[in-house]
Amino acid sequence: MQTRCAWCGTDPLYVRYHDEEWGIPETDGRTLWELLMLEGFQAGLSWITILRRRESFREAFAGFDPQIIATWGEAEVAVLLQNPGIIRHRGKIEATIQAARSFLRLEAEPGGFSGFIWRFTNGAPLQNALQPGAPIPAQTDISLALSKALKREGFKFCGPTITYAFMQAAGLVNDHLTSCLVHDRVAALGGPQNL
Repeated sequence: MQTRCAWCGTDPLYVRYHDEEWGIPETDGRTLWELLMLEGFQAGLSWITILRRRESFREAFAGFDPQIIATWGEAEVAVLLQNPGIIRHRGKIEATIQAARSFLRLEAEPGGFSGFIWRFTNGAPLQNALQPGAPIPAQTDISLALSKALKREGFKFCGPTITYAFMQAAGLVNDHLTSCLVHDRVAALGGPQNL
C-alpha cells in the first residue's frame, strides 16, 4: 500500500507541498534562489512555519526578484524588520540582500545559477531509493561541497544541513520513500542533464 512520507502529516498545506513541490526537479534559477533563501530563513525553525508565511515573504521581498533586492540597503532592512508576516531576523534579511547580488553575478555566467547548483549532481537528480524506516540523511558530502561553494560566492545561512534540505526540496535528490505515492512520479522526471 502506498502512503505519503510521514513528515508531511495531514496538514493540507504540507500535504499539497509534499505532493506537488517537494522533490520535483527545479531548473529555473530564480525559483532555485527563492527556495534557497527560504531554507535559510527556516534555519532553527520548522519548514511548515516558512510554508505558512511564504506568500508574505514573496510580498515583502518583491516576489524574490534579485534585481530589485540587490539594490536594497538599511532603509529596506528596517522596513522588513517591522513586518510581522516574515521571520524578522536582521542577519537573515541582510544575507538575502547579499545573496541577491551573488545570484546576479552567478546568473551572468555560463549555465547561470541553475547550472551552478545542478553541477553538484552532474545535472541529474540523485535517487536514494529510501525504504520505509530508513534514516534520511541530514547532510551529505555533496551538500557540504555545495555549502562551501555557496559560501565562497558570498551566501550565508547555507550550511550543509540547509543545503541538503534545499537539495531535497528542489529535486536535486529524490528522498521520497519508495513506499510514497509520489516517489515513482518524481523519479521519472529527471533533471537538466545538459550542463
